[in-house]
Amino acid sequence: MTEEVQFVIDEAKERMGKAINHLENELATLRAGKASPRMLDTVVVEYYGNPTPLNQVANIGTPDAKTIAIQPWEKNMVEPIERAILNANLGFTPMNNGEMIRINIPALTEERRKSLVKQVNNEAESARVSIRTARRDANEEIKKLEKEGLSEDEAKKAEDEIQKITDTYSEKVEQVVKAKEEEIMTI
Repeated sequence: MTEEVQFVIDEAKERMGKAINHLENELATLRAGKASPRMLDTVVVEYYGNPTPLNQVANIGTPDAKTIAIQPWEKNMVEPIERAILNANLGFTPMNNGEMIRINIPALTEERRKSLVKQVNNEAESARVSIRTARRDANEEIKKLEKEGLSEDEAKKAEDEIQKITDTYSEKVEQVVKAKEEEIMTI
């Protein structure tokens, strides 16, 4: 396989990998009834006048499956963190004891579970579209290389390789989605 062809294949693989990473990151922030520090990834706190991610001003842990504990590194940050969580509109009610903040994660209703599964499937579809776009772009590059003198056999081999990679990443999307759906639907 020529260097140019290998480059096209590697680039397609990288783009497909990024689609999977994006999907996993998006799904990690979805609340599945089980407490996870990642649920607070979108929370930004005013820290000495600068918007700062919550995980950079406090330790976030899960003492049990239904509770998130937030221990600020500075005592004076308890109030701003509590305000930031409320302002993030995540549907949580933080409880502040003056030294740390606890969030009890309420159980999900059946309706909310179904809505989350739809959201998971929408994210999965976006990932699938990204993967197919990467495949299409790679195949177009191979066709350009073929016009520039790449042999027909090499082009066919490259397209087959790109299809195999696409199938692998599509299967990964299905695995990630299935795992998240199970997590959401488990009571």
